[in-house]
Amino acid sequence: MLDQPIIDSLAQRLDEAERTKSLVRMFTLEHPDLTIEDAYAIQRAWTKLQVGRGRVIKGHKIGLTSKAMQSAVGIAEPDYGVLFEDMFYADAGEIPFSRFQAPRIEVELAFVLKAPLKGPGCTIFDVLDATGYVTPALEILETRMHRIDPETGVSRKVMDTISDNAANAALVLGGRPFRPQDADLRWVGALLFRNGQIEETGVAAGVLNHPANGVAWLANRLFPHGEHLAAGEVVLAGSFTRPVDIRKGDTFHADYGAFGSISCQFV
Repeated sequence: MLDQPIIDSLAQRLDEAERTKSLVRMFTLEHPDLTIEDAYAIQRAWTKLQVGRGRVIKGHKIGLTSKAMQSAVGIAEPDYGVLFEDMFYADAGEIPFSRFQAPRIEVELAFVLKAPLKGPGCTIFDVLDATGYVTPALEILETRMHRIDPETGVSRKVMDTISDNAANAALVLGGRPFRPQDADLRWVGALLFRNGQIEETGVAAGVLNHPANGVAWLANRLFPHGEHLAAGEVVLAGSFTRPVDIRKGDTFHADYGAFGSISCQFV
């Protein structure tokens, strides 16, 4: 593990990058032996800085939930990050493009918990029982560090992404909320349009065969750190489409069929 002063210093660099809308060099270039646990320690230190500044934790996100993405980055499990209250935007609302550096958007389902979830041994059935409702969601991804190092051409590693709050920046909830027992969540599908042109399609089974599996994984993953998912939290379960680049002026519309639609515009 990295020493705590190094962890704190890296977290402060991410914090400064977000506030100044700048990009830092990927941490794995400076620290080639950086581990996944180091990366989560940096993320927790960064989160502590945000909470100290007054930001309020409202949930968690899960990423890298597809086998294809896990194989691409060389890991065998998803990753996770923290959702803050100021990341939430209203359905059909405007989102300031100036808030971001190089944003991308993904299609997901969000679980809103009515009861806490704690590991170890949390199962998909525990998740379904603890969920008040599920709703369509759009996640806006962002980076506080270079995806490709401008000097070496090296791509960032999963440890860089985890350090960077799993690349999370914002989200939109909308559509028709529904109880998880009222649908086979594996077959919830969506069509993603940008400016009226279809960009992506997918079904939620692409998320670990069932999106609730990711929420169970997260509850178990948090346990060794003395953390859990609290009642009232929003959990983004993971994308079932590839990320789509966002340009200023873009309007995105995701059609979930019987479960409604959700949209946003970047101004």
